[in-house]
Amino acid sequence: MDLSMIIRPEHSFIGVSVATKWRGLQSIAEKAAAAFGIEEKKILQALESREGLGSTGIGNGVAVPHAVVEGMTHPRGLLVRFARPLDFEAVDDVPTDIAFALLFGEANRGEYLNVLAAIARQLQTPGVLAAMRQARTAEELYSDFLADSRV
Repeated sequence: MDLSMIIRPEHSFIGVSVATKWRGLQSIAEKAAAAFGIEEKKILQALESREGLGSTGIGNGVAVPHAVVEGMTHPRGLLVRFARPLDFEAVDDVPTDIAFALLFGEANRGEYLNVLAAIARQLQTPGVLAAMRQARTAEELYSDFLADSRV
């Protein structure tokens, strides 16, 4: 799976300053609305509804908030590094500093697991997560994530 078709360089953000997981979701919804031309309220409601089913914090400081959003025609995502780690209620209780927000249309609902697996494989590449945490710019964050990508 080519993650560069789902998360584009211009949809990477660094130093996003929020105090809580819910404010983080709000910031993600705002950025996604601007990026994808979908109403912010729709995105936020979908993300909050999904998060209400259980935390999308997958551990090791990473979260993958995701939702089906009406109006999305292709799977798209954002890469966000928060200014300070947030309590995302992750499975390992490690605060989250990196989030991959994924939005899907109803027709793409089944692709979520493939995208999540591709992200997990990429994060298992030695040094990728550490490099992402050291990135100074959004461009570096993005390129560090996709460095040596074979997914």
